[in-house]
Amino acid sequence: MTLLACIHDKAPLIEARDPDLGDLFPPGFLDLYEVHSYRNAARILAYACTPEFREITERLMEFRIRTEDIVASGGNKSQIAKTMERMLNPLGWNETRIRGDLFITKMIVTHEEKRRVAGKNRGQTVTEQRQREELYKVNGFIDGHKIDFVKGRVSFDLEWNSKDQTFDRDLYAARTFYECGIINAGVLLTRSAELIPLFTEVARRVEMKNFQNKYGASTTWMKKLLYRLDAGRGGGCPVLALGIRPAVVSDFEEWKDSHPVVRQTATFDVDTGAEDEDDLW
Repeated sequence: MTLLACIHDKAPLIEARDPDLGDLFPPGFLDLYEVHSYRNAARILAYACTPEFREITERLMEFRIRTEDIVASGGNKSQIAKTMERMLNPLGWNETRIRGDLFITKMIVTHEEKRRVAGKNRGQTVTEQRQREELYKVNGFIDGHKIDFVKGRVSFDLEWNSKDQTFDRDLYAARTFYECGIINAGVLLTRSAELIPLFTEVARRVEMKNFQNKYGASTTWMKKLLYRLDAGRGGGCPVLALGIRPAVVSDFEEWKDSHPVVRQTATFDVDTGAEDEDDLW
């Protein structure tokens, strides 16, 4: 082992992920959701955006998914996304876009030497400073960034089953809202890897050849989000990452009783490709 390697091994670790969540969440919340807080997002939400944080956590405590919603064929918007809309839209959480042009003021300072022609300092050379301004415009500097739900100074995105590159779009949108001073923090809800045994069991009981691909390694699982957050793709925006755990699926045991096994084995691998994403940038 080289000396440089030894030094690197001893270097203190800097992480944006918060080591402690405290008691910020209501009882039972962590049974339903995997929680990761970045840049003090949980504390910012709990103390600086208290009404919005309470609404999100209360609605998520009520939020449930039916197994049939998991099996249902895809479309522009899943039943799961529609359920979330029905819960949040009446409370004032609405899809929000921002766009804007950038105006740049260029201030030019010039210095000019002049000789005084009158007064007691007549004949002396002095330097006069003058300033003029030029205005420039960059069209579409912020171009239509969209977030599923925004209220007050909090954003909330749900990614149930999209291509994992969607996380890049979501994080870029959240950091743009944050850098523009529109939000204090963002929340992103997706699937926890703890759902994999449940999904594997579903795959054994449905006649869908593409079920594993539909929810495969290149779709929106928590690991794919954490990889991006750990790599700093959220910028300086505080982000609360939430992963849906099996307890949110309300009827799974009843669904199994009415759906006998149709194949003995079903592999469900979502643990590949998280570190091979340089081609996204």
